[in-house]
Amino acid sequence: MKKVYYQYDPKTRAFRRVYPTFRQHVRAIARKVLVCLLVMAASFFLYHVIFSTPQPADLMKENTALKTQFRVLSRKVDDALAVLQDIEQRDDNLYRVMLEADPVPPQSRLAAYNSRARYAELLEMPDAELLVSTAQKIDMLNQRLYMQSRSFNEVVEMSREQEKRLACIPAIQPVSNKDLKRTASGYGYRSDPIYHVSRFHKGMDFACDTGTPVYATGDGTVIYAKWQSGYGNLIEIDHGYGYVTRYAHLSRILVTKGQKIHRGAEIGRVGSTGKSTGPHLHYEVLVQDKNVNPINYYFMDLDAEQYDEMISLAENHGKVFD
Repeated sequence: MKKVYYQYDPKTRAFRRVYPTFRQHVRAIARKVLVCLLVMAASFFLYHVIFSTPQPADLMKENTALKTQFRVLSRKVDDALAVLQDIEQRDDNLYRVMLEADPVPPQSRLAAYNSRARYAELLEMPDAELLVSTAQKIDMLNQRLYMQSRSFNEVVEMSREQEKRLACIPAIQPVSNKDLKRTASGYGYRSDPIYHVSRFHKGMDFACDTGTPVYATGDGTVIYAKWQSGYGNLIEIDHGYGYVTRYAHLSRILVTKGQKIHRGAEIGRVGSTGKSTGPHLHYEVLVQDKNVNPINYYFMDLDAEQYDEMISLAENHGKVFD
């Protein structure tokens, strides 16, 4: 109900009705609004301070915990990058050096993740620097792990190829000669036993009884297995990688052209065919079509002392057989 106001008039000794002005109306409304606002503010304060729920405090704690976890994650990524850098250095400076391979280019390992546009969404979030820095490190770790995985795949493949190459390189004596007593004459200029002139001896001679087994000195493929003038019965094996070996003056040939051979396989028997003064094996090693000293290709058979002894025996000019 609307309130009605009266005022006493002493002159007429009576009450007369009073009508408020517009300003008074505004002031009255303003007072009511102010009282309502004060009541609402007091209610809000009482609800959120005195009767508040634990949710805001929990959210603050959770936010602080997340920041801490991000900092811990960032430090762990730093540790992982340091370990990965050590692995990369071993890969470039040890494994690839041993396999005679080029190191992985640094630009391939260290992909650029410095563009701020890549992390535009993170830049709009609180603690943007921490988030962007951690994201950059994780992206870089993923890239470098991927490149290192590829590099190790290449190293494994190169190791397999190197193992195959080592199996092909001539590395043993072509006859059983552990005591070195069968060593007759070595590589170099010697006196020809038939023509009695100095000539270059392209291989090594091993004095053996006729029928002594002759062994392939490395894996390879037979490319020649028949008579050849001067050499008599001759076997040639192509080992790949530029290596070829020859086995001459054989009494028997036990392989055929095109046959695959493994190191240590018996391929023939010692004889005295062709230009020969007695039963022996003439053995040659060629690298890139050039004869080299076979004495340097017995490293799987000889230790250092035996190697020195063989050099001394091979220098004996009086036992050339061909």
